[in-house]
Amino acid sequence: MKKSAATFFSDEEKKNITEATRQVELQTSGEVAVMLVDSSDQYRDAEIIGGAVFGSIAAFALTEIFFHALIWYYIPLSILFFFPFKRLTGLISELKAIFIGVGRKNEAVRRRALMAFYEKGLYKTCDNTGVLFFISLLEHKVWVLADKGIYEKIHQDTLNHFASIVTQGIKEDRASDALCQAIKEVGQILAEHFPVRHDDTNELSDEVITG
Repeated sequence: MKKSAATFFSDEEKKNITEATRQVELQTSGEVAVMLVDSSDQYRDAEIIGGAVFGSIAAFALTEIFFHALIWYYIPLSILFFFPFKRLTGLISELKAIFIGVGRKNEAVRRRALMAFYEKGLYKTCDNTGVLFFISLLEHKVWVLADKGIYEKIHQDTLNHFASIVTQGIKEDRASDALCQAIKEVGQILAEHFPVRHDDTNELSDEVITG
């Protein structure tokens, strides 16, 4: 059964991720957060395309079998089948994903990660040193986003490397281990540039956030 954002990690895996985050934040003034969502967009356009494609195929098959391929039957059947197949595409994420281009997925995940960064208040850290690991399940995409304090020291290419570690881990069914590894590696860089202060406080929750 396909897992949702709420059940993607087991309770034990969530504990491991929380502990990895906590250990990192003992060494740096930076803050790390992890968020999972089922998808980054509703992709209504993909549902429409799916309804049109599958509806047309079903209409063509019936017309060919029962009505000698007459177009006068094909057109109304295509319209009739569009609606249930549009609904079916919306309900089955694997079908919907077929009709979403790579560029569309990337932009949707990037935009949703940016929204999450502000929705969850990651920009409110004292030194602008928040880092978000954002995982969007439908698209099989990971985005690592950082606040402006981080970008003064670390380039996006470096953050993309950590996203690749998690993405590969998801493909190999070891998402939790890969995420913990990436968090620890991010922590090493943060500790170098943003060492922990004597008055440092934990400004963000260490627990996995689901959206």
